[in-house]
Amino acid sequence: METRENIYTQHAENADWMNRLAFYKEEITILKELLAEIAQKNTSQETLKTVEHFQNQFIVQRNNLDELAHNIKMHEHKLEQEIDLNPVAVDHRKMEYHQAEKEFIDYFEANFNTLRQEFKTFAAQWM
Repeated sequence: METRENIYTQHAENADWMNRLAFYKEEITILKELLAEIAQKNTSQETLKTVEHFQNQFIVQRNNLDELAHNIKMHEHKLEQEIDLNPVAVDHRKMEYHQAEKEFIDYFEANFNTLRQEFKTFAAQWM
């Protein structure tokens, strides 16, 4: 079953998602800086193994952010094309809802929140 949603509603949702992604990118940068500080101060094998784990996870999450941003931009482009093709009554028209992107951002946020909490626990242990 195809769900359809107002074009303006989807545009607003895309804008909100892009703002949230920018926030997460900045947060990853901050967490990576803190991780580097931990690695510099604690050179035990156990600590460095966990540091490497978090480095890898931050890379994976950054890649997820980039992929999600790309998908949102592609969807936004589809919305723009639809408006360009027929600008009449655009505020009432609907398009197929971007469910895949919504599910991806929900999945990302749940994963990132878990990762953030694990990292905070680790950082508290070594700072």
